[in-house]
Amino acid sequence: GQVNLCSNLRAIGIHRDGGFAEYLALPQKQAFVLPAGLNPLHGAFCEPLGCCLHGVDLAGIKPGSSVVVLGGGVIGLLTVQLARLAGATTIILSTRQASRRALAEDLGATVTIDPTAADVIDAIAGPVGLVPGGVDVVFECAGVRETVEQSMRLARAGGTVVIVGVTPQGVKAEFEPFDLLFRELKVLGSFLNPYTHRRAAELIASGTIEIDRLISRQVSLEEAPAVIANPPAPGEVKVLVVPRRG
Repeated sequence: GQVNLCSNLRAIGIHRDGGFAEYLALPQKQAFVLPAGLNPLHGAFCEPLGCCLHGVDLAGIKPGSSVVVLGGGVIGLLTVQLARLAGATTIILSTRQASRRALAEDLGATVTIDPTAADVIDAIAGPVGLVPGGVDVVFECAGVRETVEQSMRLARAGGTVVIVGVTPQGVKAEFEPFDLLFRELKVLGSFLNPYTHRRAAELIASGTIEIDRLISRQVSLEEAPAVIANPPAPGEVKVLVVPRRG
């Protein structure tokens, strides 16, 4: 069934103590044996990659598809790689930080855009944009109102929008229902990572997904509260908490 949509869902790290500890008790069905030889630091990416896999599964990317990824954090950069593997031939990533744009191009984005330097809608879907009329699939991976609103204007008629980013509860975004109706847009939410952990682990263990370049730095458990309480440093993608590091 759709376990991620269960009304009794109890998420580790939200409803019960999570993984920022040396030891953790959890239900057996939520424990996965990592492939032999997999670097444990890489294994930490099974959860976010599993979330991205679920979103890409929902999107139904076909060979030759055009894709926009909004947001250049770890979710956006993993989604770029999965879109390439799914057969997308045009992959456009929009993010403010130049270092993340450069990394995205190394990981498979065919072009990147700085949303502070150009109007994203015109630059991508405008009459003289990169893909006039819009793309087949848009992944919203930033979790902010601005990109949620942009996502529906970047998809072509009959296109698909997948909301992967976690927008704070209570935030409202504006859209025009007639536009969704008239252009037959498919807007999907992608929540958690049901049944995708094992696939994620296999993709990482095989080297198919680049992980090392997504790890910006490692910190100890003692350093974790300060890291979590502050915004990422410029250029940071993912900070890993490693017990007994020191």
